[in-house]
Amino acid sequence: MSAARPAPRIAARTTGGPRAAARTTSLLLACAALAIAGCAAVGPDYRRPPSALPAAFPGTSAAGESIVQPRWWTLYGDATLTGLVDEALSRNADVRLAAARVEETEAVLDQARAAMFPQIDLQGSSSRTRSTQVGAVPLPASAPVVQSSQRLVLSTSFELDFWGRLRRADEAARAQALGSRYGEGVVATSLAGATAQAYFALRSLEAQADSLAATVTAREGSLDLARRRAAGGVASDLDVAQAGGALADARVQLRELRRQRAIVEHQLAVLVGRPGAGIAPGTGLAALPLPPVPPAGLPSSLVDRRPDVRQAEQTLAAASALIGVAKAQEYPTFSLTAFLGGQAADLGNVISGAGRVGSLGASVFWPVFDAGRFEARTREAEARAEQAAAVYERTVQTAWREVADALDTLEAATQSEADVRARLDAAREALRITQIRYESGYSGYLEVLDAQRTLNGAELASIQNRQARLASSVELMKALGGGWTLPAGPAGVASGARPAGR
Repeated sequence: MSAARPAPRIAARTTGGPRAAARTTSLLLACAALAIAGCAAVGPDYRRPPSALPAAFPGTSAAGESIVQPRWWTLYGDATLTGLVDEALSRNADVRLAAARVEETEAVLDQARAAMFPQIDLQGSSSRTRSTQVGAVPLPASAPVVQSSQRLVLSTSFELDFWGRLRRADEAARAQALGSRYGEGVVATSLAGATAQAYFALRSLEAQADSLAATVTAREGSLDLARRRAAGGVASDLDVAQAGGALADARVQLRELRRQRAIVEHQLAVLVGRPGAGIAPGTGLAALPLPPVPPAGLPSSLVDRRPDVRQAEQTLAAASALIGVAKAQEYPTFSLTAFLGGQAADLGNVISGAGRVGSLGASVFWPVFDAGRFEARTREAEARAEQAAAVYERTVQTAWREVADALDTLEAATQSEADVRARLDAAREALRITQIRYESGYSGYLEVLDAQRTLNGAELASIQNRQARLASSVELMKALGGGWTLPAGPAGVASGARPAGR
């Protein structure tokens, strides 16, 4: 309304039942709410796609405990490992990034929910206008030259969600917010696994370095013996040269292992969010217990608990809901608008009955002809939902493969441990006999050198096999989303499980 007119005149023209207008507004909003409640949202309702996975994972004949807690890294009984993983989960930059993404999607969800309610705005204005007295149209004598106008209005607008566009948008935002939380779980699971793997690699390199340090000491003794035998005329200079070469080779290997340990230590420091932090030497891999292996008949349905599988499913649910959002745009959009307030020349009269102003209206928007634009948007949303379904199926199948691979790797490393130990014992005995024969003059130093190399390889293989068992157990925990929990019964605790070998 024009502020150039006196406020009392405006009030006289706009009054005429503000209470009736308010009652009409309330009635219309109530009817709209009832109508919306009775309308079904367009678009498909989400249904989880069927899974074609086998009922159980292969290779789960070796059974242990049927329940493993989510904090699986504590099962290794290493306080340093537990502290590193916990610190990584609280300080790592990727975890903070994932948490910020969760906050972002939750804010988007709040926006989607807010769109389902009317928006009420408060508008206020104050003006003082002076009119010309020498214009083309003379100012009436009764009209004041200077006019004041004060205005204070509450206005609202509300889209009637007949076709469920806003409800589908809320459904999509809800799925995206939940998916971001599962994404945070993906980061946490991967980070815990990477930290544990790096820690075991560090301890393995330490154990290998200790073994090589002992080898260096032994070869220094062999070199000294070869020199004394050569000086006494019972050995040739060839023995000395071979002993010296073997010692240099062991020292080179030792430096390389220490270099690799330093690199892994740097990696661990970055994972826990403390670059440059050092990690004290541990007691070795052999002192770490192995966590229990899954029981027999481990069901394939356990992959559903993996955060990446759940995240992929929520992405599919969001894409399915967005089909309804696109479909609703093909139908008419109904909106209600209203404002109620007051306008007067004096600020004190704005809220008086004579100064009240109000309006109530409704509008409709219907794309009568759009050359197929909105239909194409619906087909686009349907295609994206098909892509999300394919990604979900691929994620489930990948999860199943990773669990099956981890089970096979763990089983192979477990079965190889006895053979690796037997090889190590045989190599130690062979070196002992060879050294006795060499010192007695029955064999040359080449046999001693060969036996030392065999023992060195057997010791490193034993350590690496132990690391492989620990690493494969970590991979299994990651593949199952962090441990497993089965119901008690024939397939659970009472399944004839035997303890995991150590």
